Amino acid sequence: MSTRKTTLFYALLIAVASAAVGMVIASKLELAPTSSAQSVTAGVPPANSAPLTGPVDASTFRTIAKSMSPTVVNIRTESRQKQSQMTQFFGGDDDLLERFFGGGGGGGQQRRQQQERPQVTQAAGTGFVISAKEGLILTNNHVVEDATKIQVSFYGDDPDVSYLAKVVGRDQLTDSALIELTEKPKRELTEVKFGDSAQMQPGDWVMAIGNPFGLAHTVSVGVISATERPFPITDGRSQDVLQTDAAINPGNSGGPLLNVRGEVIGINTAIYTDSRQAGNIGIGFAVPINTVRELLPQLRTGKVTRGVIGVSVGAIPLDSLEMLGLKERTGALVSSVNSGGPAAKAGIEPGDVIIEFNGKAVKNRDQLVGYVTRTAPGSTVPVKVLRDKVEKRLSITIDELNLDAESARASRDTNEPEPEEQAGEGFGMTVGSLTQEMARRLRLPSGTEGVIITDVEAGSPAQRGGLARGDVLLQVNRRPVTTVADAARELGKVGSGATAFLLVLRNGQESFVTVRKE
Repeated sequence: MSTRKTTLFYALLIAVASAAVGMVIASKLELAPTSSAQSVTAGVPPANSAPLTGPVDASTFRTIAKSMSPTVVNIRTESRQKQSQMTQFFGGDDDLLERFFGGGGGGGQQRRQQQERPQVTQAAGTGFVISAKEGLILTNNHVVEDATKIQVSFYGDDPDVSYLAKVVGRDQLTDSALIELTEKPKRELTEVKFGDSAQMQPGDWVMAIGNPFGLAHTVSVGVISATERPFPITDGRSQDVLQTDAAINPGNSGGPLLNVRGEVIGINTAIYTDSRQAGNIGIGFAVPINTVRELLPQLRTGKVTRGVIGVSVGAIPLDSLEMLGLKERTGALVSSVNSGGPAAKAGIEPGDVIIEFNGKAVKNRDQLVGYVTRTAPGSTVPVKVLRDKVEKRLSITIDELNLDAESARASRDTNEPEPEEQAGEGFGMTVGSLTQEMARRLRLPSGTEGVIITDVEAGSPAQRGGLARGDVLLQVNRRPVTTVADAARELGKVGSGATAFLLVLRNGQESFVTVRKE
């Protein structure tokens, strides 16, 4: 994995956790090279779902380590990055170099030309064999992403003996990748056995095998600390993972997390760390193997496709059931709808509550996301929404998820206007008139009517609700607001402790926001 990719992943995870605590990719090891089962030929390999019973004794983990270490491989990769791509994160300013080394007469230009030369970056990770006959190995996407060369070494072999491999398929959302040996050992390979990750509960014993810090085939033991931990992948998307206190360190990425029968129940992918350490502090994460098993047929084809409907959805506010027309806290609240997307074409609007998708009741936001992503693009399915306390039935044609396009849309810069005369009270925000100049600077659609949020107090209900300076307030409790007086009047109608439903415009997209008034 390249230094640039590693730095980007560090930045994302640290921002999500906090300024002092962050996540670190478990395979971040930019050093010199370190380092009876089911076949997948019939599609998804079976998993052993029998209950985990029986005692754990002095030989349990010794037996697992002995039998499963031969299935675990050390992966070394090389990738090529232009020096200029790398120095944007670590300095490389020509003026700074001139001050240190002097020069002139075209020296800066010569260095810039040198910076464009490709630089070879080495990284290390782990994987495990899932098909001995075909030489197929599962690992993490971030271990092999952008790799120009992949080398695999096996347990018990001379450390200098390795075999070349190629990427078959990768998936960013589950951080999984399938690679295939293009060179194989003469001996027969040993395959892993698959367990059932849905069985795992906090307190269950697990074992991790990997190559932390280049120490090949290191074994660590712990328990499942938690299940269904949301792990951020891209803006607005996360993957539920298993949390474990089995020691996971840089170099463990892509290795197996095993149950007490020695069956794979997860792929180790990341660790949680503080600002003082880059290693294990007892909080590691593994992608559930059931999630990856479902994708194996697609990974084998080289492409994973998922459905998307073009909405942002959130949890139902606990104090808004009556106002939304719900008897219990179920469904997914639509906060925004992408213009021209499947949901917009189907008639879904911000503020709708999606309560049923393709005939299945929607329990919460995460369940809806799962339903949508597992639906084949091009399919047309029925959707039931609750709007103004009235159920509506719609049909929606599923589109194909494009993560790159989705990330680009989410990262668009917001043009913030300078605040003018401020007015409006309550909710910890102030509003002002939306002038033509502001509308132009914000690139608002022609004819947009509303008021602009000119300030949001730190820690206020408005800030907690996700409002920001520069947002355009269009509606309060479904009533249009076109002037500061309108907004002040409608916001004033909301009693203390009650929730206001706000429709705002940001980056050309309408969003439905709930804010509870203190």
